[in-house]
Amino acid sequence: MAATISASDQALTELLSTIRQADSVELKLTVPMADRSRGATALGVDPLDGQIRQVYFFDTPDLALDRQGVVVRARRVQGKGDDSVVKLRPVVPEELPSEVRESDAFGVEVDVMPSGHVCSGSMKRVLKAPAVREAVSGAKPLRKLFSKEQRALFAAHAPESLVIDDLSILGPIFVLKLKFTPEGFERKLVAELWLYPDNAMLLELSTKCAPGEAFQVAAETKGFLVERGIEVGGEQETKTRKALEFFSARLRDESSG
Repeated sequence: MAATISASDQALTELLSTIRQADSVELKLTVPMADRSRGATALGVDPLDGQIRQVYFFDTPDLALDRQGVVVRARRVQGKGDDSVVKLRPVVPEELPSEVRESDAFGVEVDVMPSGHVCSGSMKRVLKAPAVREAVSGAKPLRKLFSKEQRALFAAHAPESLVIDDLSILGPIFVLKLKFTPEGFERKLVAELWLYPDNAMLLELSTKCAPGEAFQVAAETKGFLVERGIEVGGEQETKTRKALEFFSARLRDESSG
């Protein structure tokens, strides 16, 4: 009898192939909000140690960029400064132009979640404060937040005739981010609590690793979290998706009202 390949086997094969072409892997888990306090206690997390961030996304009210697989974002980071990113998601690393793939500002990362995985490519730029604040207030054009390389990447993948200065501001969202190494676990974890304007919250735990150690780190991390009583099989949400949908709906409501 001929052997058959299941959907899970195909997904694993695809994941292995993608990871080999990536620069890094990030393992992510959305923690049910009912477990937030218990999880924080189990991991020894103090929210007062968290770094405050303010995140803005830029898209059209109907999320035309999102439909094209393009994410445009800028952040203000407490005590650190500002940054911006143009991200392609999903992306096939081997199909990227060499000038993009070899850029020092560009990186390919695979996000692995209990519900699946996605490969993205990000072109980043570090900015001096108050660059983001000036742009979102209208004092400077939005395009000033992005480098020549970022603008070229945007132009190559955004809908035709759409330019950065035409985008709507989707945000801000306040984020508490905390990097910590919990007792009994040798790897550094990152906890991000996203606070949405409608008082909804999303808590994500993550850890980064090299592509070659992804499966070992995933098994170790899952085992550690299960031992601490943190649910790892619950419904997963993504921070960006939740933010885009929230602000898109708000913009449409404002325009129709």
